[in-house]
Amino acid sequence: MRATAPLALFAALLALPACSDLAILDVATVMGTDKTIPDHVISYYSGKDCSTIRTERGQTYCVEDEPNPEPLVHCYRTLGRASCYTQRDPHHDGQQELGNNDHNTRGVAQ
Repeated sequence: MRATAPLALFAALLALPACSDLAILDVATVMGTDKTIPDHVISYYSGKDCSTIRTERGQTYCVEDEPNPEPLVHCYRTLGRASCYTQRDPHHDGQQELGNNDHNTRGVAQ
């Protein structure tokens, strides 16, 4: 029953005329939080940060659904600090990239 409550509320909100007090409240909510009232309900029940405004900006509906791109830098240990480059092993000296622990699995039966 709990899962159907947000859908019923969402359907009821859509059925109301645009001139209602709820529509004015919805506009004020969007201005203050970048979320509509149904967005708040969906965010609450899904546990995610969702907004229709995000989709209008070309983003995913929920922040948590945004893809996490791979970094375009490769860092190597140097004296006292790490040096980062846009390509792998730029000096061709066989250094191990920081954060890459593939050497621990070499020779191990998988």
